[in-house]
Amino acid sequence: MISDVEDEEYYNRPLGRWPVFVYGVGHMLNDITSACWFTYLLVFLTDIGLSPGDAAIVMLSGQVADGFMTAFSGELIDRFGHFKIWHGAGSLLVAVSFSSVFGGCIPCKIFGTNSSALETIGYSIFAAIFNIGWAATQVSHMSMVNCMTLNPTSRVVLASCRNAFTMIANLSLYAVAFVVFGLGKSRTHADIESQYRWIAYSSIFIGCCFVCIFLTGTKEPRLKDGFPGKVYARVEWTYWFHKVLYYQVALVYTLTRLVTNVSQSFLAFYVINDLQMAQSSKALVPAIIYICSFIISIILQEMAWTGHRLKTFFSIGGVLWIFCGAAVLFLPQGSSSYMYIISIVIGIANALMMVTGIGMQSVLVGQDLNGSAFVYGSLSFMDKMSCGIVLYLLESYQSNESSNIGELHSSILSFSITRYAVGVVPAICALIGVAVTYSMKLATPPKPLIEPLLV
Repeated sequence: MISDVEDEEYYNRPLGRWPVFVYGVGHMLNDITSACWFTYLLVFLTDIGLSPGDAAIVMLSGQVADGFMTAFSGELIDRFGHFKIWHGAGSLLVAVSFSSVFGGCIPCKIFGTNSSALETIGYSIFAAIFNIGWAATQVSHMSMVNCMTLNPTSRVVLASCRNAFTMIANLSLYAVAFVVFGLGKSRTHADIESQYRWIAYSSIFIGCCFVCIFLTGTKEPRLKDGFPGKVYARVEWTYWFHKVLYYQVALVYTLTRLVTNVSQSFLAFYVINDLQMAQSSKALVPAIIYICSFIISIILQEMAWTGHRLKTFFSIGGVLWIFCGAAVLFLPQGSSSYMYIISIVIGIANALMMVTGIGMQSVLVGQDLNGSAFVYGSLSFMDKMSCGIVLYLLESYQSNESSNIGELHSSILSFSITRYAVGVVPAICALIGVAVTYSMKLATPPKPLIEPLLV
């Protein structure tokens, strides 16, 4: 039996590369389906005949279900634990329902009609089911970080590794999409559904392979139940509402997710409609963004972290996004090739903001382990609800704008809703995030983080 002191010293050591790797791949199914969701859902639904307003309703229904499930699952995980059970159940629900979202309207096939109302209801139901499973997987995976190790640097590297595999998941999706869009011709609704069905099935297969690696290679964390002779008391959810840092981290994380999700959701519309680029750019431009993000995430894994560095690197990412937003807003069709350069900077900015934003959550939780799931769940609730509302409003305005699409594209530079969605909205969110980050007082760990991230 390991003594209490030795046990605590063990959990304060830096994690090895294998535990970090196995943890990092655990969110691959969520990440690859999420990339498909935010990049192609609105494009897919409008391509098969739904109005932008109906497509926005489908997106909103999924985000609302996701938001409530994150808060609900966070409270249950804090009470009962069993991270891996929640993760496995959520992953199963994601795999089963995601194919139904992109596989066609199942209620329409059952009732033998293709009315727009039934299509909207059918897609909305499966979008909600998909997001319920997605939320359960996300909260269980993110809240495991603080229960796997007490080492503050290792907690950041776990977030960084998870972010790196998020990039790999996105790149896998865009590689599949590049092949599908490049080889197939979408002349009819059936052709379009077939293309996205191949993308969805491939995504599920790739993601499930990594889920199996995670479930078999990761141990259920012990820290939630405490060391022998040391039990972590349950943290009531009201405890967090008395901490100013909770509100600051919540706002920064929500704004960061708005930056990435809103820009990603309208990127395909932007490169095709506003810049008039080739169809393959729907996969190539996002792929460049995620390649750069992946490289930066790998570099960030090899750094020692302090509260000051978290704030500094987040601010750098936010400032980069502000410049990118201005470039996206004013980029004319004739200079569309510059979008590839802008994509590189966006990828760097996304990685800096996401890794440090999630790292701030770990600093917030600290050693209050039995409240970690509520923190991650509540912050994700704010993220999902805000993203759903913003995307719904933007897509609804795009619906009103679509009648004038010919007039908009006749000019060299048109300030469309898509331009505002990809450029202005993320830039404003980044600016506010930098301002909030500057006001934070992140606790400095008792020991300097000078040890290597991985051993």
